[in-house]
Amino acid sequence: MKTLLDVHTHTIMSGHAFSTLQEMVEMASQKSLQILGVTEHAPGIPGTCNPIYFKNMHVIPRKIKGVNLLLGSELNILNTKGELDLNEDFYRILDIRIAGIHQLCWEGGSKEENTAGLVTAIKNPWTHIISHPGDGTAELDFEPVVLAAKESRTLLEINNSSLKPSRGKVMAKPNNLEILRLCKKYETPVILGSDAHVSYSIGDYEYIWPLLAETEFPEELIMNDKPEEFLNYLNITIK
Repeated sequence: MKTLLDVHTHTIMSGHAFSTLQEMVEMASQKSLQILGVTEHAPGIPGTCNPIYFKNMHVIPRKIKGVNLLLGSELNILNTKGELDLNEDFYRILDIRIAGIHQLCWEGGSKEENTAGLVTAIKNPWTHIISHPGDGTAELDFEPVVLAAKESRTLLEINNSSLKPSRGKVMAKPNNLEILRLCKKYETPVILGSDAHVSYSIGDYEYIWPLLAETEFPEELIMNDKPEEFLNYLNITIK
């Protein structure tokens, strides 16, 4: 499979990443990506950009060096009610909206409560992608998560960064294997995400490939080599 898109990345504006927007675009161009998503952390993460940053993204060209840009945010799922940070005024100006659970700003509960909160976020009409649902931050029941994603046409991300041994996320591998098996069973598409915090990691899915092989996951359910299908599935228009 040839990787043509990576839509979960961060620049220095997220506060704990190491490359500029131009450096990220340059690397995406070198790797022949057609679509690059830059999704800075929303305010719940300490040190990230001021919300005014998102309101000024209109100044950035959406095609640079042959790479189509989707500029958005990785929003935080805050609690078991599925509430997100930022609001609809911001959602309307974001090209792409990823939502994820982050330990720094997550108020969790029981497995059932956590699952209900994530399902609510999945069904939120503003949500395009759920980032790293299998990283183990919250205990979840993945079958209703996969079924909700299929029904809502929300993509679940298989996240390369959370699978790195250096991250110490011991549940990431078994959880992502379970997600892949369920997505295969229910014919639910997924998106691979680098979660790159430095330009060199763009399009890097090193730790995901073995999981795809182990589950014999169908290539037709992976969006990363299908730019037009990806855009159509999420009803995204490149500006």
